[in-house]
Amino acid sequence: MKKLSTYPNLWISIMLLSPLLLHAQPEKGNVRSGNKAYLKNNFSEAEIKYRKALEKNSTSFNANYNLGNALYKQGKFEEAARQYSAAANIAPDKIAAARDYHNLGNSYFKQQKFNESIEAYKNALRINPNDEDTRYNLAYAQKMLKEQQQNQNNRNQDDKNQDKNQDKNRSQQNKEQQQNEQQQQQQQNEQQNADNQQGQPKQPEQKISKEDAERLLQALRNNEKEIQKRLNKIEGQRIRTEKQW
Repeated sequence: MKKLSTYPNLWISIMLLSPLLLHAQPEKGNVRSGNKAYLKNNFSEAEIKYRKALEKNSTSFNANYNLGNALYKQGKFEEAARQYSAAANIAPDKIAAARDYHNLGNSYFKQQKFNESIEAYKNALRINPNDEDTRYNLAYAQKMLKEQQQNQNNRNQDDKNQDKNQDKNRSQQNKEQQQNEQQQQQQQNEQQNADNQQGQPKQPEQKISKEDAERLLQALRNNEKEIQKRLNKIEGQRIRTEKQW
């Protein structure tokens, strides 16, 4: 797939400036120094020079735009976007403005801010509808936005499923815990009942002392003698008969 198209070019004026104009634009010397460093791929040095230029003239389009390019080359996309945004409002012509919005779109794209990137590309195309590089980047950003939204939807669905599974697991764990607690309570009740039964006092056994046993035995003997005596007395008596008529 074709890579993201960029406009990292410096915005360098080729006009010959009169001494009066140079005096009116005190930042020009720093901009030129920054351009020399940029062309040598010394982007950090170029950044320093462009910032010095902006200290002298914060409304310089060249300094803002070229600082955005230097920051972009260093991967400082968020800072680059701020500089391109600042330059967009002070662009000297439509071509400069269209390129600025194009690079602003690229800076947003690198941060995966696809909505902002798409809007910047559209602004560039409103100014220059025939820019095929910007049109390609716009389509690419729209494709990436769609994929980003789809991935987000998938993550949201995964989070919902995970939450649902966690709720289900918690419910199952609570159910198992309740069952375990009920079983433990039942076992405790059964153990307590068993302990209570074992702890009940037994009926004391009736024990007879030796003396009581002998007295009882003697009483039985006396009764037996009395009974025998009565039987002997009865046997010794005559049987009376009825009178006969």
